[in-house]
Amino acid sequence: MLEDLQKKLYSEIPLTKYMQLKFTLVNEKSLISTAPLTPNINDKGTAFAGSLSTLVTISAWSVCYLIVKKLAYENAMIAVIKSDTSYRAPVTDTLNCETIFPKEEEIELLKDKLKKKKSASIKINSNIFQDDTLCVEFKGVYVIKV
Repeated sequence: MLEDLQKKLYSEIPLTKYMQLKFTLVNEKSLISTAPLTPNINDKGTAFAGSLSTLVTISAWSVCYLIVKKLAYENAMIAVIKSDTSYRAPVTDTLNCETIFPKEEEIELLKDKLKKKKSASIKINSNIFQDDTLCVEFKGVYVIKV
């Protein structure tokens, strides 16, 4: 499942391949994605803000994609419509992102709206940590149309 998602991103969003974005784990609570520092480095020797933003945004999109697949919608359109990203500390090593799955009640509400209206939105949060330090905090709203 994660390998197919990664291939989809590499072919449809080439930047993710250049960044070397990888998914390392998915469970009922979160999706973990990573990218090495080297292709994502800036002139200060830290992770480029654009790469950090891309990682959290794409990871949250990917959680939406996994939810939609679980709900058995094959050709859904998913897009971020609002986001807020806070850069709290520099990232000086591998970019490690944890994207939290919405609570079951939120997914049920999404499911009902998609069934009735063929369109719904959902909030997704992603965070990039280095060791125990929160470096990037992302809150996004994604619209899904089926």
